[in-house]
Amino acid sequence: MANPLYAHIAAVLSVMAAAYAAARWRKLGVELCMLAAAVAGGLAGAVVQTPPIGELARHLVEGTFTYLDVMLVFVTATIFITIVTESGGVDFIVRAIVRAFHRQHLVALLLLMILILIPGALTGAGSVSVLTVGAPSALAMGHLGLSKRRTAAILFIVAGLSAAAPPVNIWAMVICAGTAIPYVGFTYALGIPVLLLGTFTILTLGWRRDHRVSRDEALRAMPQPPPGMNWWRVLLPFGAFFGTVAASRLWPFATPVMGLPLQFTLAAIVALLCSPRRINALALSRDTVRRLVPLLATMAIVGSLQQIMTVTGVRGAISYAVIAMPLALLYVLLVVLLPISEGLLTYGAAAIIGIPLVWYLDSIGLHATIVIAGLSLLWPLGDGLPPTALIGRLTVMVSGYEGSYWSFLKETWLPWLAITAAGIGMIVYSAKLSALVAWGL
Repeated sequence: MANPLYAHIAAVLSVMAAAYAAARWRKLGVELCMLAAAVAGGLAGAVVQTPPIGELARHLVEGTFTYLDVMLVFVTATIFITIVTESGGVDFIVRAIVRAFHRQHLVALLLLMILILIPGALTGAGSVSVLTVGAPSALAMGHLGLSKRRTAAILFIVAGLSAAAPPVNIWAMVICAGTAIPYVGFTYALGIPVLLLGTFTILTLGWRRDHRVSRDEALRAMPQPPPGMNWWRVLLPFGAFFGTVAASRLWPFATPVMGLPLQFTLAAIVALLCSPRRINALALSRDTVRRLVPLLATMAIVGSLQQIMTVTGVRGAISYAVIAMPLALLYVLLVVLLPISEGLLTYGAAAIIGIPLVWYLDSIGLHATIVIAGLSLLWPLGDGLPPTALIGRLTVMVSGYEGSYWSFLKETWLPWLAITAAGIGMIVYSAKLSALVAWGL
């Protein structure tokens, strides 16, 4: 006779999956799909009082605050990057790169790679990189001789890597919050792989020019920064941010604990003061938050979904399934499971799959921080897969690529394989890579 507990958990999980599928069939956004799954799962669990029907609303609302700190980082970091963009700083940097290195196009592409990495690294969202620096970077790549398809492929891969890069990695933050692991030690554990894989992407996709454009023609076609913009105005806001971060690391007992949201806010104020353009900070902040609503809603609903899965026993069942699986099979499945879960649940995949996975791998002697870093390299690949395909769709839009979506995605196959191999390798050999944590901050 089947265990009634397992039968109940299977029923709840089936109801949640059916609710998610029904919401997708109705063409609702991923946030509403996850909300439907959370509510349906809670109602199904209430049949046997897990949770009691009177506490269902409390669990749904309480869960929305699980990742409040992460949402604050999202908002403040994106406002900072948007102020830098609106002030003309991004246009100034892109023109300077093209002017200085038009003949050495690989050097120019590597510098553009760094530029694309910065917004995603500071906000934790590769979509922010695409929205803020994607268009001018894609325009510059076109004038450096790359086709629109290869430009879109580079932009997608590097924007995905930017979301995994330190100092802000949302997947790692979600897992650390759910496993009580401090969010420290990721500087080199994520920074080194991201830079190496980004460089590999540039060298494999950008080594050949599809056409040639003169430097003067390229500069005429690119947006002009406002009069008065210079390197000091561009770099000082970033210096303010990284200066406060460095001060808290170098003098931990003498520096007030500010936290990333306050540090980004201070940097945004400096960027506002340095801007040669007059910027309406209130209107800009309002528009930025409006653009971030889907991401903020995702984080809030992920918290609710995680809490409902916990109280109904579904999360424990997933944890048990992970533990019971042969280790070799688990590694093979991660190659497919993580990108697909990101395409279905976005950051929710880290809470539902990542937390029990890290618990298990940590219990068998693997290094938890390196494991989280390895997992964080694999999840961004799913941002090119349906049904969400968030970074992929934005990349096609800003790059002006008009061909088949799958044709563009196929262009990324070699960097995709390299990222997959690096991520799995970091997980398998995490114990031997622990020095990366010892060096990092």
